Amino acid sequence: MIDEKILKELRLILGDDGVSTGQSVRELHSHDESFHTPVLPDVVVFPNSKDDVSRIVRVANDNNIPITPWGVGTSLEGNPIPVDKGICIDFQKMNKVLAIRKEDFQVDVQVGVIYKDLNKILSRYGLFFPPDPGAAATIGGMIGNNASGIRTVKYGATKDCIMKIKVVLADGSVIDVGSRARKSSSGYNLCALFIGSEGTLGIVTEATLRLVGLPGGYTALRAVFPDVINATDTVFQVMSSGLMPAAMEFLDSDVMAVLNKDRGLKLHEMPTLLMEFHGYNEEGLKPELAFVEDICRENRCIFLDKGIGATERARLWEMRHLTFESIKRSHPGLLPLIMDVAVPLSRYSEMVGYIKKEINGLKAYVFGHAGDGNIHVIVMDNPEDRVRWNRVEEINERIVLKALSLEGTCTGEHGVGIGKRHFLKIEHGDSLEFMKRVKKMFDPKGILNPGKFFS
Repeated sequence: MIDEKILKELRLILGDDGVSTGQSVRELHSHDESFHTPVLPDVVVFPNSKDDVSRIVRVANDNNIPITPWGVGTSLEGNPIPVDKGICIDFQKMNKVLAIRKEDFQVDVQVGVIYKDLNKILSRYGLFFPPDPGAAATIGGMIGNNASGIRTVKYGATKDCIMKIKVVLADGSVIDVGSRARKSSSGYNLCALFIGSEGTLGIVTEATLRLVGLPGGYTALRAVFPDVINATDTVFQVMSSGLMPAAMEFLDSDVMAVLNKDRGLKLHEMPTLLMEFHGYNEEGLKPELAFVEDICRENRCIFLDKGIGATERARLWEMRHLTFESIKRSHPGLLPLIMDVAVPLSRYSEMVGYIKKEINGLKAYVFGHAGDGNIHVIVMDNPEDRVRWNRVEEINERIVLKALSLEGTCTGEHGVGIGKRHFLKIEHGDSLEFMKRVKKMFDPKGILNPGKFFS
């Protein structure tokens, strides 16, 4: 599909160093962190600006060439795998912070900016961008997947923190959607339509992000429970009490064991909740924390480490962010199948209990963003052993269907990608046909990240 004529057109736009057909570069862009089969793109391009992207997309549209956007490849459902080959657009050069509007609590960025690097810059102004997926994701990848993470329970997901975006459409035209105003009732919410669309409707090149002020006081807690049900019931009771934790994470005993082994820690190997609260100052948080402690004790909490200082707090959250890496390192030679469901808070305990029964006998780990009903299950196994892997996939199917039966969703934050496509009809019913119509309208030739959402 990509002949020398096309490559010449791309080099005229980007220069020789902006276009690569090298084997190693293509291999790097052929896979993400999932078990899905890698596919090499025909060419990888590195734009510097929205105008570069627009011209690349025009070339692709004129020649019916598939396009796949690429951040850093930390996705977990095959979202950036170029299943139809074609052009992979790597945004690593589009990593500029364009404007910091501290009086408006906003920042304008190119989508190749890594959110952790952005927050280091914003901290000088007493501001931060709240979504925290853990991995070193780019803003573009977070917009594509509607990423969330540990602080979603208080600050919302990426969709709640995007005010305005610049989008390159399938024909290469560029539109601005959204507004810098904090509220608007003007027209359709097109901005929300592109967020979470995984690059299937258009390619986001720039964004205006909503920021919040860094809190004056932080307090983190670690609560250990004798059984899963005690921990998960605590989640519901804390959230229904009117308290508003900034983060509330559940980790089962197997996760704690693998973290101890991989990180050299000495934490209780029992079901654990990690919680964090933000406030004006630490003194003002004390009544709230006393209430949380009472709820934990009522649920048979056997150890409560409260008032954790800044150093310990940072270490605990680093541990949580590196859970996936610790699990992978503990099972060399095996690959992960990652489940990512979310259910209403009132069904959280039931969902976790069901999962624990289903995964019995597997090398499996349960954890997640408990404060918003999100549960992750990582099963480590060998896809080459079809008997074993078929069992893993059957369990994945049952767990997702159980979440849907509890009025939940097949994916809380990892996106649809390749792995969750066949669940969309079950979850969305007749409305899936309207999603297909929207796709057809925005991308009539089907060149934008093909193979995602719809088979």
